[in-house]
Amino acid sequence: MREKRIKEKEVYLGGYYSPLSDPDIQKIHNASIDVFESIGVKIAYAPVLELWRKAGAEIDKQTMIARMDRSTVMKCLETAPHEIVLCGRDPKYDIRLSGTQTHLGTGGTALNILDPYTNERRPTTIHDVASAARVVDACENIDFFVIACFPTELDKSIVDVNRFYAAIQNTSKHVMGGVYTKDGVRKVARIAELIAGSKEAFKSRPFLSMITSVMSPLLFDESYTELMETACNMGFPLATSTAPMAGTTAPVTIAGTLVQMNVEALSGIITTQLMDPGHPTLYSVVPTCTDLRTGTFCFGSVEMGMMNAAAAQIARYYGLPIYNTAGPTESKILDTQSAYESTFSIVLTALAGANYIHEAAGILESGLTISLNNYVINNEIIGMVKRVLKGIEVSEEKLALDCISRVGPGGTYISDEHTTTFMRQEAFYPDLADRKPRIVWETEGAVSAEERANRVAIHYLENHQPQTVNSETDYAIRSELPEILALTGTPIRRPY
Repeated sequence: MREKRIKEKEVYLGGYYSPLSDPDIQKIHNASIDVFESIGVKIAYAPVLELWRKAGAEIDKQTMIARMDRSTVMKCLETAPHEIVLCGRDPKYDIRLSGTQTHLGTGGTALNILDPYTNERRPTTIHDVASAARVVDACENIDFFVIACFPTELDKSIVDVNRFYAAIQNTSKHVMGGVYTKDGVRKVARIAELIAGSKEAFKSRPFLSMITSVMSPLLFDESYTELMETACNMGFPLATSTAPMAGTTAPVTIAGTLVQMNVEALSGIITTQLMDPGHPTLYSVVPTCTDLRTGTFCFGSVEMGMMNAAAAQIARYYGLPIYNTAGPTESKILDTQSAYESTFSIVLTALAGANYIHEAAGILESGLTISLNNYVINNEIIGMVKRVLKGIEVSEEKLALDCISRVGPGGTYISDEHTTTFMRQEAFYPDLADRKPRIVWETEGAVSAEERANRVAIHYLENHQPQTVNSETDYAIRSELPEILALTGTPIRRPY
């Protein structure tokens, strides 16, 4: 196994790809205001409906639909932060979300995993949460960990504390996750306070964040909105995610889906700002498509990539950091389809300058399945994309006139000092891709990229040592929250 290189913290800026023109964005904004004013959103949770009423919304009490005029919408957005910093427990993993700064990480709430030892699909467990976090912790190009799967063996009442704590114990990168109960949100908040030292210390360096949902089309469901309120009150940065599907839960046209998506995303931010002005909330979207030939949900379509790239432009129009999506595939296994679908949407959204691109690693089967091997493959794809975002530096040193003069006609550059100075920073050197001559590849067993990824994933799983919570804090957490399961050793055991 090649020794992992230590790289300096770099900033990767997108903004090269713009599927929407400025007039297009203005049309989407104006159409969104029309929806706010004439159609409205349904808020099936009375306390939030009352917040909207107090802010100036027109309320239909019978239908629970709230309508806002243009000036009220824009006023409610004024307190939303234009920059959000999501921290790692290790500060080297802090990520700054603003402008076109681009970060890529995991996502999903999969119910299945392709077991790295058997290659069989099986239901996910709490051990798989820990496994995914551990492998992601070792993948140097993946910036954050969104808890990727659901522990199907656990009772819902203890899922939140176990998912978050299994993740925390296996990665020191920023951890985000969906939540299922109010009590679970409060208990995860208590874990955060114990690790940080106080609620104030956690708020100053939030190493955890939460995902709640606005339902499509245009609906604040009672249970999800109550979870949003609880998480907001506990001080967690939020993604108030909405996932319109073109053709089923949103208009079939991309522009129409973007209008509805924008109303839903802005409504989530408006709601948190009415709860807590200034609360760190991302413009949070997962626009996707439906294959109307079969009625199936499409997570890997090219249109999904285009919509998520467009969403980055729309979010910047309001000066809001964005949480959006790239990387999933409809493929059931690691194959050509999984590679091209994943790569295409990652490239589009990264070049568009999206800030927090989740689901960019590990996701198969339209989000139903994760693969530890695929984290390794996507880690390499993300590394290549980051090299693209780094761009081409045209400086006096990089123009290399002195070097060209030294080498001269007919010479060779491989031993020149200019080459040794810049070789590591100029090129991306893959860990997974095979660049050896064919005869060497054959001599070494003619191993495929999929098999190499499997070997790397198992190596990380069995050998990588993440930064765990110190033993004193761990004892305090487990004493206060005895429902947290003890996960020791390698999260997945080799079958016998």
